Amino acid sequence: MRVDEVGGLRLARFGDGPRVVIAVHGITASLMAWAAVGRRLPDGWSLVAMDLRGRGHSAGLPGPYGLPRHAEDVLRVADHVGADSGAVLAGHSMGAYVAALAAARREFARVVLVDGGLPLPLPAGTDPDAALAATLGPGLARLSRTFATPEDYVAFFRSHPAFVNAWNDDVEAYVRYDLTGPPGALRSRAAGEAVREDGRWLLTEAEEIGAALTSITAPVSLLRAPRGLLDQETGMLPDELAAAWTARLPLLEDEVVADCNHYTILFDERCASLVAARLTG
Repeated sequence: MRVDEVGGLRLARFGDGPRVVIAVHGITASLMAWAAVGRRLPDGWSLVAMDLRGRGHSAGLPGPYGLPRHAEDVLRVADHVGADSGAVLAGHSMGAYVAALAAARREFARVVLVDGGLPLPLPAGTDPDAALAATLGPGLARLSRTFATPEDYVAFFRSHPAFVNAWNDDVEAYVRYDLTGPPGALRSRAAGEAVREDGRWLLTEAEEIGAALTSITAPVSLLRAPRGLLDQETGMLPDELAAAWTARLPLLEDEVVADCNHYTILFDERCASLVAARLTG
């Protein structure tokens, strides 16, 4: 992994091939969400992941946030690394929505949406902040907590329903990368303000997301996890939602990645290998 920076955005490159994947992480995540996939790319490829503003080592970048702002940052990163129209653009979770917005503005060879990217309309009268808290659960709760030691933070993540039976070295590296603060008062690098602002945008701008999807001219692959953010049996993108959008978008190819949840689709060895193959195949 080689680290770089552009305009205050932290970047990491996995691999050294000339063919490039630009990869965008989720709402409370970091560039390390893509490390397991990046290491599994075939020869001739490299994966460039960034810490979105308000997360990881880009946490100090100011708002406003919102997914269109992140899409601008993604295109800035693409310019910085010399990614041309032959590059692949990928996003996981919220990052898939950011990727859709970016791909609506610029040509990529292919767009890969990993368990995200399809509009999730908010029912009338629902409070976006309450919906976000219910969806993310412990992923959001940790942003308001401090931890005495790195081991306490790791233990908190080990109890997360998505990871309790799926812990590995990649998950631990991802968790430790997210940690900052003084001894005795360690915390997540993710800024709560950024997460809340982005969550509100994601849940209230379904029409803009749909418009972006319909304007993408490149082939689009959707990789879905059958289980959800809390390892529940219903995934983030149910079959009915995927079927509606594959019927609407002739360039959208839908695939369910067996036996994974919203997070392990990127961390499990088998699943990360499959995602890497779909990015480059």
